[in-house]
Amino acid sequence: MTGGFQDPTGASVPVLRLGDVLLVTLQGELEDKSAEQLQQDISEAIAGSSATGVVIDVSGVEIVDSFLGRVFAEIAASAKLLAAETVVAGMRPAVAITLVELGLTLPGLRTALDTDEALRMLTRASTPLSHGPARQENA
Repeated sequence: MTGGFQDPTGASVPVLRLGDVLLVTLQGELEDKSAEQLQQDISEAIAGSSATGVVIDVSGVEIVDSFLGRVFAEIAASAKLLAAETVVAGMRPAVAITLVELGLTLPGLRTALDTDEALRMLTRASTPLSHGPARQENA
């Protein structure tokens, strides 16, 4: 599944499906209206694909304000209600510092250093646990 939306500048933010995970890569600044549309698009993509995870790659984002931070938290909350986990990957140190200075804790949102680690986190989270002790064969 590939989807996405066009922001007012004409740039598209694709929502790509990788197995059970949706991948969204943000580049540059995201206007408030575009951020709200992205939130809706991700929720619809989760519901339409039964995805169990969402990775939001923010490595191309240099500036985050309180509104965008809140949108990330709301995406995570919506995804959780739709039985999917959200991981934000690739956050730059300056963005992390800004979020802390703004007092945003981003509840329900996990972070990873890069997209590969985020995908590993979600893959481990969806791996079924074994039930009970391992059975041993008698020789």
